[in-house]
Amino acid sequence: MATIRASCPECGDVELTTRDVRVLLCSTTNEGSYAFRCPTCRLAVSKPAEPRVVDVLVSSGVRLSVWHMPAELDEAKQGAPINYDDILSFHELLQQDGWLDTVTSMVTNSGPGVGRGTEDQA
Repeated sequence: MATIRASCPECGDVELTTRDVRVLLCSTTNEGSYAFRCPTCRLAVSKPAEPRVVDVLVSSGVRLSVWHMPAELDEAKQGAPINYDDILSFHELLQQDGWLDTVTSMVTNSGPGVGRGTEDQA
């Protein structure tokens, strides 16, 4: 089993085995990182990794986890971003009896963004 030297922000250089490290690769952006728990202080450490480092770690036996960006990032954004008043209004709505029926009717009758100033103006 290969020995891997990495750096913990608290302890400095530490030695790990391939079982102690995990490589993370985003399939959407092709960006990589590696993560481990420091054997000395138990701090969870994650660091970016260039493609060459990813290749070396994986070829030496480190587990590779491929992940994907959430599909919601590609959705079209509508309306203004929520603000403090929106959150407060939603909180107040949740305190009322029948809040689920109210929210459901807002979404099913008029689509997203209702109650935030995005309704059609007459």
